[in-house]
Amino acid sequence: MAYKISEKCNACGTCFETCPSEAIIKGEKQYKIDGEKCIDCAACESACPEGAIAAGT
Repeated sequence: MAYKISEKCNACGTCFETCPSEAIIKGEKQYKIDGEKCIDCAACESACPEGAIAAGT
């Protein structure tokens, strides 16, 4: 179950720098998570200052 980034994302880059599997993709207005690369470690979720990342379904 990969994590998801919501519209609360302000593209600060904190999650991008934290992800050990390089699953975070820089989007035009917000970041996205590549579900194929996500290892469900939750590093991005705890690092996000906006609370924009949560476990997907």
